[in-house]
Amino acid sequence: MRYLRLAPLALSLLVPGGHAMSADRITGREFATRSEVIAPQAMAATSHPLATQIALDVMKQGGTAVDAAIAANAALGLMEPTGNGIGGDLFAIVWDPKTKKLHGYNGSGRSPKSLTLDWFREHGHTEVPSRGPLPVTVPGAVDGWFALHGRFGKLPMRQILAPTIRYARDGHPVHETIAHYWERSVPLLAKWPGFREQFTIDGRAPRKGEMWKNPYLADTLEKIARGGRDAFYKGEIARIIDAYMRANGGFLGYEDMAAHAGEWVEPVSVGYRGYDVWELPPNGQGIAALQMLNILEGYDFSQIPFGSAEHIHLFVEAKKLAFADRARWYADPAFHPAPVAKLISKEYAAQRRALIDPERAARAVDAGRNLNQGDTIYLTVADKDGMMVSLIQSNYRGMGSGMTPPGLGFILQNRGEQFVLKNGHPNSFEPGKRPFHTIIPAFITKDGQPWVSFGVMGGAMQPQGHVQIVMNLIDFGMNLQEAGDAPRIHHDGSTEPAGQVTEMADGGILNLETGFGWETIRALMRKGHRIQFADGPFGGYQAIMRDHANGVYVGASESRKDGQAAGY
Repeated sequence: MRYLRLAPLALSLLVPGGHAMSADRITGREFATRSEVIAPQAMAATSHPLATQIALDVMKQGGTAVDAAIAANAALGLMEPTGNGIGGDLFAIVWDPKTKKLHGYNGSGRSPKSLTLDWFREHGHTEVPSRGPLPVTVPGAVDGWFALHGRFGKLPMRQILAPTIRYARDGHPVHETIAHYWERSVPLLAKWPGFREQFTIDGRAPRKGEMWKNPYLADTLEKIARGGRDAFYKGEIARIIDAYMRANGGFLGYEDMAAHAGEWVEPVSVGYRGYDVWELPPNGQGIAALQMLNILEGYDFSQIPFGSAEHIHLFVEAKKLAFADRARWYADPAFHPAPVAKLISKEYAAQRRALIDPERAARAVDAGRNLNQGDTIYLTVADKDGMMVSLIQSNYRGMGSGMTPPGLGFILQNRGEQFVLKNGHPNSFEPGKRPFHTIIPAFITKDGQPWVSFGVMGGAMQPQGHVQIVMNLIDFGMNLQEAGDAPRIHHDGSTEPAGQVTEMADGGILNLETGFGWETIRALMRKGHRIQFADGPFGGYQAIMRDHANGVYVGASESRKDGQAAGY
């Protein structure tokens, strides 16, 4: 670990009030990288400029925001395989202007029914491995596309997938951040059958600007476009996956694929200073953000400046409390229902808030009692009729398990790593069970109307990032782009709901992005926080805001990644 040991003079070169800015903007906060994007009819914000353009093109052709989101997601599976693909899962929140309500979709896949906890134990496993055949669960993304399309789509799936099929055959230039993560993934995944042949160029990752083709994925997407979701789950693709897994020590089989079905779920919300913040219930971690917001609502941030030691301390302590519950309660509700209503109630938040010492960082926290009654892409799209989509999709650890079935052009996810190999834990491995999930879309409404569709990628950073965006917009008065550009807080070391579930006993580590002042850092250290420099765990952000007064959309995109917000 690298703990922060920088002299005040060195820090003065890095932080507000003394750091050298990369550019001097005439308007906005000093950390803002660009202006917001504003457009009258439609908006798309994704983690890749070409995917954003595809989404806009689909809407110009008469497609809905859902059509455009599916098209962008398909493109990202080709262009950003370091974070997602059709071998992974999908979650979404959709604002439907016809019904004037939010609809939630949980597209997470289940564990193989032929694999058991006893098998892991008999073969000496204390944790589910990170890669290879054992952490593979059913990929839910394609089923999610068709579920969303069946309810909210308009254009035929052939037309929606056509741009990605063309790019897969003709090639596209690899972008900078993606090339970086791809290069890091190759040494980890090249030993797994099919990866080197389908995801490298002569054994190496494609470089920035180099054209990348994936004709195997083009063929797979054409089969899906022609045959629908059953072509993936009940046809030749499923049989190839079955044979490949059997040949390579895996358990995911044809029957697991054929039995898969995602589900529509009711989003849940808490009020925060007159706004309603919405997340999806477990097996995802979205309600951790709601728990944090409930706790933080008890403090007057009009009197607590952004980036102050008090702001960061209260944020981190609220996170520790919410994440203790996250480790104890969040799991597949079909096996272990969480007491969601209690966890996100104002009364419970008041009890948890009382545990925070304003002057001292907690070393250990317990989950609430008596309550019973991993990389990713995020995108958001809004259309001319007012439909807004908040969608997140992932292979889990970067490029996933490494397991790459022959001739299909995608990698299977390793989401099963999130299971616990011990009896009695809510997230314990069981056949046909959905693992704890990190990927979460978010939405904010105001007075029953849509306001912001947003997300922040990055494992356990996601609920932390959601809370920071909400606070930046509502408490600190930032615009949509500034809310994402502001320096971020990342706390690591809370008790986790996966692996061996090591309990937090040392208070964890506080990572602070460049931009926080030395006086703040020193004050936090005096409160007992362990401050560390970290390179890159601060997530990736996309957002669209509905400006009802002016009748326009406002878009923002993550400056830390390759993305783009654009509209027309």
